[in-house]
Amino acid sequence: MKSRAAVLFEAGTGLTVCEVDVQDPQPGEVRIEIKAAGVCHTDLSVMTGHLSAPVPAILGHEGAGIVIDVGAGVTSLKEGDHVIPLWRLSCGECEYCSNSRPALCAVGTEIRASGRLGDGTSRFSLNGKEIHHFAGVSAFSNYTVLPEGALLKIPKDLPFELAALLGCAVITGVGAVINAVAMKPGRTVAVFGAGGVGVNVVQGAALAGAQTIIAVDRYASRLEQSRQFGATHTIDASVNDPVAMIRELTGGKGVDYAFEAVGLPVTIQQAYNSLAKRGVAMVVGVPANTAEVSFSALSLVFEERVLTGSLYGSAVPRNDIPRMIELYRSGKLLLDPLLSCSYPIEQINEAYAAMESGETLRSVVTF
Repeated sequence: MKSRAAVLFEAGTGLTVCEVDVQDPQPGEVRIEIKAAGVCHTDLSVMTGHLSAPVPAILGHEGAGIVIDVGAGVTSLKEGDHVIPLWRLSCGECEYCSNSRPALCAVGTEIRASGRLGDGTSRFSLNGKEIHHFAGVSAFSNYTVLPEGALLKIPKDLPFELAALLGCAVITGVGAVINAVAMKPGRTVAVFGAGGVGVNVVQGAALAGAQTIIAVDRYASRLEQSRQFGATHTIDASVNDPVAMIRELTGGKGVDYAFEAVGLPVTIQQAYNSLAKRGVAMVVGVPANTAEVSFSALSLVFEERVLTGSLYGSAVPRNDIPRMIELYRSGKLLLDPLLSCSYPIEQINEAYAAMESGETLRSVVTF
């Protein structure tokens, strides 16, 4: 089968939209038609070379689509089902899967590192040469093949453009609050980075009953939008020292929780420095391969601070995404304001440029 796809041929370059070949699904696999794919910063980090991945590859890990055919032995899905790809395949049996941390499973880690599916091969090619998968998903292809276990069936009345956002931005941000730190009501929170993931940290904190939610960003438009998701205060980091302002807003104490949703050493350090005693700094943004952070180790002991991270919202996607759909239906979880706009796949590089400039909160590409 032929498919339009956005291919990264070399790090440091943009994406090239071309027609690739997609193999039939093998036993235990499913071929889907992607209807909408989220424009996420993690894919940009691969494009710039800050995050390693085998190339050439079809990027995209946040998506939603329709099952068009299934391989032998597939029992949980059928043609016509609406699905969300899960970008960290898990075995369901290891210590991490058994303890509600399937994103840490070695199966998903291997697929992410190799750019191939579980049998060690790719389902994509161009002029007879292999094209790698990304995160086992490759949502920037109109058609893609995934293992049955890497797909979650969703209600057919949920718009694809909104469903796609649940697969990364929403579950990563909300999950970091609900799952990773299990926040109790009445806490104080700072969120560094008010982009697509950051505003979902904000609304996760609001859902958890946080008393004070401080959004920090360099773009005024994103700060204004963060209030819609539950931010009680905002700080423009382009003109203010966010650490000093956070301490001022909290009476010098600092915050109970600081979430970093950018992936830069400077913002990770700022998040840690904004903590109160016994505070927790949670890194959600994906740093570059070589990124390092320095801070006073003494505060780990004398103030009992914690610096940790969260992958995929520390979630069990098969349980958490259906719950988030119900929260959306009940009006408690915002999805519609999260989607800034849609682009045709041919304009994917323009979509990333708009994200980098702060013009969009979250956008999707469609085919």
